[in-house]
Amino acid sequence: MSRLTTIEIQKEECSFSAGHFTIFSATEREHLHGHNYYVSLALQTIVEHNGLTFDYRHFKQKLLGLCELLDRHLLLPKNSPYLTLEEQEDYWIAHFNQQKMPFLKNDVVVLPVKNITIEELAVWFLENILKNQAEIDKYKISKVIVKVYNGPGQAGKVEWCKSFYNK
Repeated sequence: MSRLTTIEIQKEECSFSAGHFTIFSATEREHLHGHNYYVSLALQTIVEHNGLTFDYRHFKQKLLGLCELLDRHLLLPKNSPYLTLEEQEDYWIAHFNQQKMPFLKNDVVVLPVKNITIEELAVWFLENILKNQAEIDKYKISKVIVKVYNGPGQAGKVEWCKSFYNK
C-alpha cells in the first residue's frame, strides 16, 4: 500500500537578498529598496516500500541554485506593461513614466515576469522547479507549493497539481 506525503524544504539558507521596486501603475512605483527573501518548497509524493520518498536533497540544491542566481542583485521585470528595458553596452536602461534609470548589467537580473513581487517571484521559482517534467514524473510528484517571503508572516504562494487526466 502506498502512502501520500508532503516533503517540505524550508531552510534558512534558501534565501536571497535583492533590490527591486514594485510597479503599481503606468505612473506609480515604489522607490528602489531591498528585501531579505526566503523561499520554501513543498513536494507531495508517494512514500515507497522502504519508507522513503526520494533523496530530496536534489530539490534543495535546485532551490539553493535559484536563490544564488538572484542573491545580491537588482531584479527587473522583463514583461511589465509599464516598464521597458533597453540594453546599452554595459547597462540596462529601465524606462518608466518618462524616466530613465540606468543600471549596470553586472548588478541586474532580468526576470521573465510582469512585476517584482512575491507573487511573481513564487511563480518564477515554481516554473523553474517544474522545468524538467521527466524528473517530476520520476519522483511521482503530484503537487508542488512554493512560497516566497519578503518578511516574517508575508509570503506569495503558488501551487501546481498534477492533473489525474494527464498521467
